This record gives sequence, C-alpha cells and structure tokens, in this order.
Amino acid sequence: MKKVWLKLVSAAAIGLIALSSLAQSDYPNKPIKLIVPFPPGGTSDVMGRMVNDELSKILKQPVVVENVGGAGGVVGTERASKAAADGYTIIQTGVGQNAVAHGLDANLKYNSNTDFIHLTQVHTGPNVLLVHPSLPFKTLKDLVDYAKANPGKLDYGYTHASSGHMAMELFKQTSGVFLTGIPYRGGGPMMTDLLGGTIKIMFINQDVALQHVKAGKLRPLAVTTVKRNSLYPDVPSISESGYPGFESLSWSGLSIQKGTPPAVVEKLEAAMVQVMSSPAIKQRLESQGFVVPTLGSKAYTAFVANEIPRWTKVIKTAGITAQ
Repeated sequence: MKKVWLKLVSAAAIGLIALSSLAQSDYPNKPIKLIVPFPPGGTSDVMGRMVNDELSKILKQPVVVENVGGAGGVVGTERASKAAADGYTIIQTGVGQNAVAHGLDANLKYNSNTDFIHLTQVHTGPNVLLVHPSLPFKTLKDLVDYAKANPGKLDYGYTHASSGHMAMELFKQTSGVFLTGIPYRGGGPMMTDLLGGTIKIMFINQDVALQHVKAGKLRPLAVTTVKRNSLYPDVPSISESGYPGFESLSWSGLSIQKGTPPAVVEKLEAAMVQVMSSPAIKQRLESQGFVVPTLGSKAYTAFVANEIPRWTKVIKTAGITAQ
C-alpha cells in the first residue's frame, strides 16, 4: 500500500512539474500589469508608457500600466514586491524607490537587492543646476565663490528625496558650500517659484528644464553627468568644473519579483533588451537628453547594488529622514 501511495504522490508531482513547465513555455497567455509607482504625467510615467507599448508588441499580450503613487515610489514598489512571482506583475524600479528609499528608512518593507530580479535599465539622465537670471553667476565657480563668502544667503528649492534633492545634497557635501533649502511638495510649484524669483537655485531633470532654458527664463550652470549632455552642449558638467567624478543620475528600469520562474525571467529580459535596442526608442530617449544604458539583467543588477550605499552615505551625512 505504501509503494502504491508513493507512486501516486510521485505521479502527481511529475504532473505538477509538467503543468508548470507548460505554463512557463506558454508565457504570457494573459495581460501583464506594469506598476509605475508614481502618479501619471511625470518622467517615470512617460518612461513606463513608452516601454509598455513596445513590450506589448513583442510579447503579443497587453502590458497595462497601473499608476500606484505614494511616498516617493515606495507604496507601489512595496505592493509589487508582494505580487505573485509569475511574470504577470512587472515593476518600474528607479533611483528614488530603489536606492534613496533604503537610506531614508532602515525598516523598508522590501529589499531592492534581494526581493527583485532586475531585467534591464531603461534610462539614465542628468539633473541640471539652474539659477534665476537675476543672479550674476555665469559659471559654477561664480556660485561656489559667492556661497562660500556668504554662507546660507542663497536659497534653493527641492522636493523631498527626489533626484534633484539628492544632487543638491551631494553637491553641497562635495563643494563645501552652505545653502538654505526650501522644501516643496511638488516640482510644479517649485518651478513656478524659481521662474518668479522667489527661490534662486535648484537641480531638476534635464527634460523638464529645457523649455525654460531655451526661452531664456533660467540659466543652466552645470549638469550632473560626468560628461556633457547632448541637449546642453555648451553647459559643462560639475565633474569638469572642478569636482572630478561627480555624478548624480535620474534613472529607471524594469524588474520582477524574486522567485519568478527562470524561463519567464529569460523571456522578459530578452524582450526588454529588444525594446531598448529599438532605433525608435533610442532616438526618442536621446532626443530628450536621456541615455540608453548598458542593457541586460547583469548590468542593471550591479548598477542598483552600487547606487544604494552611495545615496545612503549622502543621506546619512546630510541627516535626511523619511517624511
């Protein structure tokens, strides 16, 4: 009787493995959800929707964006980390929710290194250091010299834990200047006050800044990539302006839950590399000053692992806490 029972159990196990293998080989056979952990309309949302259109074509299934905003991307990321590891819930990962958040909250309910399989990076881009044209500064050195001679007299705007906020904290720590920070709940009001001269300085994504720079309403002093940005060819990088190696990037990518079947991960990674290798996608990104990074899971996993301790050090040095 025992032998019969063991045979039945073995047969059942083999059957389940066969069904699982069949399901993986048939993947995807239903729509896929792509969680973008920010509200509609921002750079992250644009990146997610740009990718989902092409990914849908390759996988031959709808890839539907779901915006889950809150806590700088943490709410949506936490939700995605708890989703079934079956390949039908993809998460957009990025600098705020997958690097900065670890420095802000030691009790974060997910670990970006161990709870996700990172498929590939989608973009990197700089922040631009902007000043109101009423200020006399024409170079980064002009600003630094004034700030050191007049500590605390220059104010800047920031939204808490954004890439622009991190760029400013890293810049202050690197250059040794003391500036007065004015917090804002959103980039829109902050930009309005910069244009109006209420605040004088801020870092912001290069694509957001461009229209105001072209109109002559704001003056760019430096970009935060090591090399110059194609949209701002006459604007030096902070790295070449006396602070070699300075780099602060806005970035995003796509990831999946740890435990997702290898065959599914392999298919998704290959599909994403195909998406990001598309000439149309590359042209669209580069036309807005973004860079298509090295593709694939290995490169993106190493990148995320490096960003976490880097920003944690900046956050701890500055004494920034979660809000």
